[in-house]
Amino acid sequence: MLYHDNNTLQTNILMNPGLPTTKLNKLVSIQTLALGAIAIAVVLRLVNLGSREFWYDEVLSLLLSTGQKNGYQTPGDIPVALAPYLSVFTIPVESGFGGVISSVKNLLLGLMGGEPHPPLFYLSQHFWLRLFGNREAAMRSLNTLLSIGAIASAYNLGKVVLGHRGGLLLAALLGLNPFYLFHSLNVRMYAPLVLWTTLSAAALLHLIEKPTTSNPDNTRRYSLLWNILLIGSIAAGLLTFYLYIFFVIALAVVVLYLDRRHWWQHGLRLGAGVILTTPWIFLGAIKQIRNADLKRFGVIKDSGSAILIHLQDTAKTLASNLILGDWVTSLPAISILIVGCLAIALIIASSLKLWQHGEQKKLTVALILGILPLLLGLLLDIASKKSTLNFGGGRTMIMILPGCLLLLTLWLEKVISTQWRTLVASCLLVLYLAIGVSDYSLRQRSVFHSIAKIATQQAQQPTLIAMNSKAWGHVARLAYYTPPTVPVMLLAQHPAKLADSLEKVLQDEPNKYSSVLWLDSENPVWSKLKTPADKEREQQKIQQILSKQFQLKQTQNLTGTMNLDNFIAKVYERTANN
Repeated sequence: MLYHDNNTLQTNILMNPGLPTTKLNKLVSIQTLALGAIAIAVVLRLVNLGSREFWYDEVLSLLLSTGQKNGYQTPGDIPVALAPYLSVFTIPVESGFGGVISSVKNLLLGLMGGEPHPPLFYLSQHFWLRLFGNREAAMRSLNTLLSIGAIASAYNLGKVVLGHRGGLLLAALLGLNPFYLFHSLNVRMYAPLVLWTTLSAAALLHLIEKPTTSNPDNTRRYSLLWNILLIGSIAAGLLTFYLYIFFVIALAVVVLYLDRRHWWQHGLRLGAGVILTTPWIFLGAIKQIRNADLKRFGVIKDSGSAILIHLQDTAKTLASNLILGDWVTSLPAISILIVGCLAIALIIASSLKLWQHGEQKKLTVALILGILPLLLGLLLDIASKKSTLNFGGGRTMIMILPGCLLLLTLWLEKVISTQWRTLVASCLLVLYLAIGVSDYSLRQRSVFHSIAKIATQQAQQPTLIAMNSKAWGHVARLAYYTPPTVPVMLLAQHPAKLADSLEKVLQDEPNKYSSVLWLDSENPVWSKLKTPADKEREQQKIQQILSKQFQLKQTQNLTGTMNLDNFIAKVYERTANN
């Protein structure tokens, strides 16, 4: 059995009134602390639903969820109006049930055209979008609800391993974890992925434990429930994120470690979850793999430094998942590495202490759930000579989070003495709370609101927005946040071609635009100039072209939570003699 209750402690206290009652008081105190933390975690999610504008990938999720990806047209070499792009952010006009089927079909076809993720997240967002619309709070609310479900599921996982108090602590740690807080308010697939991770782990451990009751019907219903949850969560996990297969492998290892005698029964359950995904694998996933440009991700050019890169990726992934959260997009790499090394040291130290305290069984389960998927990802990177482990600031490995937090909960419950447990747990929860709250209070993301405001101020006469990026996450957000009534046109071009295209536009239509809003992106995505000298040369060319007809009136540095959001906005107004 993984869990034994605290009846012995309670009996000793009741039978020996002379014993200090602080143990019981602290027991109640830490439960209250955990419940309070869970309540705060829920409130933080609700109050921050619409506090930030969409970031780059979120607006892509919206575009894919409407089923209108194929209707999006990348701007060409001439200016285009922004207002027509708004249509791709809504469900198309439909006539009856056939229209709904057509929209879902277009969604799936859009995914097959090169999107490297499975369809469940986008399908769920598609139907949520039908109910609540496409504003930030509406789009994020589904993931927020699923993240609250993941917190409840984490309680169940902790309870089967450590009992009620351990379950509350694990749920509190997951709820306030800064990385999961960020992804709970993010229109991507990582919040539901953690739900499927915690649910499948809890279901498997419940089935391995096989609690019996005096009523055989209750036992059968109990077994049926957890069988359904295990098989369903495995299928949902694989249809949410392909790398969830690493966690399925970890579950198989847990079976071999805890219940090898019944390996084939558990194997059938795991296999059933995988088999449920085969229709999509054959109909969609194979086409996705063929069409996706996977070579662009994480190629290691210098093989001599590969080992160092892999070690750094491992440390950074643990830093973001366990401590820093989304702050990793703003902090220097060396700071992230230092925090990552501290996280590794904490994992090693707590593991050694748990081993010394005779908790080898529970420790091994936590390490299998929390560290094995990370090692599998690392081995895949080494074999493929790529660096994808820390892609997206570690979010591709968010499935390790419940297992790692389970390890910390074990350490709190089994290593930290009773008189210090509440204090240490409080410090961890306050640390998580401070990092999460500071993320949302100190790092605003309203860049495209600011751009729209600048464009609106120039709205009396036609304005040309010249941007050194064709990235659809930039173009789509410009269209989403710019009021459709504002008379603006967009010239979006690769950095090396923007100056020539701008010059041609101003020559062909010399008096059309009364002002030009030049947006210089820090990260144009997939089309950066090779050297700073190249970038400076292109900027000087654009300044020379604009200075012939326009005068610089305003310069504004716009910064968000990552370099994808950073722009220098310069407003040029036509001179009197032009």
